[in-house]
Amino acid sequence: MSTRTTPPSPGSTTTEPTRVVLADDQDLVREGLRLMIDRAPLLTVVGEAATGHDAVRVARETRADVVLMDIRMPGLDGLAATRRIAADDSLAGVRVLILTTFEVDDYVFEALRSGASGFLGKGARPEVLIDAIRTVARGDALLSPSATRGLITRFLRLHDSEPVRASPLLASLTDREREVTALVADGMSNTEIARQLTLSPLTVKTHVNHAMTKLGARDRAQLVVLAYQTGLARPPRPRP
Repeated sequence: MSTRTTPPSPGSTTTEPTRVVLADDQDLVREGLRLMIDRAPLLTVVGEAATGHDAVRVARETRADVVLMDIRMPGLDGLAATRRIAADDSLAGVRVLILTTFEVDDYVFEALRSGASGFLGKGARPEVLIDAIRTVARGDALLSPSATRGLITRFLRLHDSEPVRASPLLASLTDREREVTALVADGMSNTEIARQLTLSPLTVKTHVNHAMTKLGARDRAQLVVLAYQTGLARPPRPRP
């Protein structure tokens, strides 16, 4: 097992590149990802890890912005490593992008529930990967709202017997924030929500950000997960 890190550079007034950590137990996969990412403007690989334990450590040592995380790794797997990153206040600015060959709904849902900001198959084209890294680095969810909603809807239908866990945090939301959050979970973009509620997109974005802060959601994808888990949003029933 080996890890490779690049110490953080001193701050400067110029635009800093997005700092990426590669977590995968295959050396060839990491090397290929490094070549693609280091060629992209304002992206740089600052560390590598072959296990989940090392992924958490390297993310902390390098002050990474994004961790590309494989699910299947020895020792601590990628989902468990993602949960540790999401639970660590010192890593609050780190976004996790799950990169795996196992494109199964349950894996996607668990990745998002664990704290990941997105999910991407290893067969994605280089330009798609680069765009995905930039998307999650901005704090946006990689999955579109409609794709996230569809994913969670299918998952919840398979787990319909599990009780909805009401959260006391819902009481902290204003009526407008609850309304906006439910529409986000319904697959609507900020522009669509603004049109429906006769608000500006900026106002909608503010409500979304407030809801994420109050519910402890790292990004929009996590907000959708929490909306369904707490019963604020419910998947539509299939027609007979």
